[in-house]
Amino acid sequence: MSTTFRLRPWQRAAFDKFQASTDPDFLAVATPGAGKTTFALTCARWVLSERRCRLAVVAPTSHLKIQWAQAAHRLGLQLDPDWNPAAGLARDVHGLVTTYQQVATGDTATKLRGLMADGFVILDEVHHAGDDRAWGDSVRTAFELTHRRLAVSGTPFRSDTAAIPFVRYVLEEAVPDFEYGYADALRDGGVVRPVYFPRIDGVMEWTAPDGSLESATFEDALDAARSSQRLRTALSLEGEWLVTVLAQAHQRLEFIRQEHPNAAGLVIATDLDHAKSIAKVLRDRFASPAVVVTSDDPTASARITEFAAGTRPWLVAVRMVSEGVDIPRLRVGVYATTTSTELFFRQAVGRFVRWTAGRTSQKAYVYIPDDPRLRSHAFQIADARRHVLRRRTEDLDEEFRRDRDPDEAGAELDALVDQEQLSLFSVVSAVATGIRVHAFTEEGFSVFDDEPDVPEPDYDDPLLAGLSIDLPDVPTEAGFVRGGALSVAERKDDLRGRNADLARRLVDLTGLTHAKVNAEMNRLAGVAAVASATTDQLERRIRYAESWLRRVRSASPRVRDPRS
Repeated sequence: MSTTFRLRPWQRAAFDKFQASTDPDFLAVATPGAGKTTFALTCARWVLSERRCRLAVVAPTSHLKIQWAQAAHRLGLQLDPDWNPAAGLARDVHGLVTTYQQVATGDTATKLRGLMADGFVILDEVHHAGDDRAWGDSVRTAFELTHRRLAVSGTPFRSDTAAIPFVRYVLEEAVPDFEYGYADALRDGGVVRPVYFPRIDGVMEWTAPDGSLESATFEDALDAARSSQRLRTALSLEGEWLVTVLAQAHQRLEFIRQEHPNAAGLVIATDLDHAKSIAKVLRDRFASPAVVVTSDDPTASARITEFAAGTRPWLVAVRMVSEGVDIPRLRVGVYATTTSTELFFRQAVGRFVRWTAGRTSQKAYVYIPDDPRLRSHAFQIADARRHVLRRRTEDLDEEFRRDRDPDEAGAELDALVDQEQLSLFSVVSAVATGIRVHAFTEEGFSVFDDEPDVPEPDYDDPLLAGLSIDLPDVPTEAGFVRGGALSVAERKDDLRGRNADLARRLVDLTGLTHAKVNAEMNRLAGVAAVASATTDQLERRIRYAESWLRRVRSASPRVRDPRS
């Protein structure tokens, strides 16, 4: 049996090139929102139908593991996002999803090396493999024996000179095997949204760490330290600059929600206290509730998923909503973080470009301080960037080459002055003044004093004009898995919860320990470990546990052992 898929033209072109390649490594670079996940899983479906091997996906964050597993299910592949090396891999899945951090933890890389020998791996946002030397070494150890490696990325560059594993370099520059940029997607139409960047100037006054009183607009030329102090002043809620920008963004979102009722906005904040203060402003001044998520919050992934599926108007995030996070209803953004690196900026903007089929108006707006660095990043948003293994001479200024991974990036001012000096910094005032808007549309860059009245073309969904591809259905080691709305991983979550509940009830009724009850349930069902059990095994475990429970309830209180 086979299944027919429809691919966008770029996805089909990239798939054909991947299919024709004989090299074990393939790097595909595509702008955020273009459909890298669908392309990569189509390649995986083809590889697994050709050679019946295991599939692994390595993602940047734990939240993205769930998204990859759900996307794979839609394409007829089952991935385990809860895999751990101690439990092994169940027979009713095609493979697993892990993170770069997990690969570098303990003996995970060694376990994956054996498990994935002659398999197929997708390296999502592969530049993260260079975040730490241990991460890159672990990724190489884990997957150098795989049959093929597909790396996909929307931001395929780093500011440092750490080589990215399994990426080909020519004259010290990373070279993709297929490239599809933001400008390409805009020209094709119906793939990504046109993004408008309202840039807001202002007059900022602050007391510098050395005690001097400073005043500047974003048009004034400042050295690196004072540039960061100026930006920090603008983004502080001790002044009125950010409140004014939030008011404009709120008004814009309210207007968009008249036509797009569940449209949402995202504010990218500097730290947790900043995020909470912004949420309070949105609630108290504009009667608009906001969800706050941070990278330190263990419930952040679940909260983002709930927000993405809901109708609440605002999300305020700290180092959480960057690459890969899929919230298509985001239409308005406020860039309110002191992190001014190009990598982080591009990843943040990528959250707003995702096209929603069936809507005639698709414009997105990202409000930014008119800081020279951010202004430059916005103008270069459509330019292709590639990782190089040497520093450019124009990057020698320490402040302007501080690109770091967004999960590790903090306020840049912290890198300029020590904590004693930082305590002397204070905001005097910040007032928003002029606004200019620039956008990169399918016709190129334009700059305006206000938003232009430019009608959007009525694009057809490129999937409708795309190309069909038939791919054989792929069985797992346990055979073909039944379809349905829920993936194998989601069904197992429910079954494991029911098993745990039965175990607790048996502990209460029998007086046995949790360890003994679970061991007996495993023995009765023929399960080695719950973590690596198939759905059939987990269902059988529930049946045996329910039978044991009925016997305990009907027997004498002295009858405690299941063998009785």
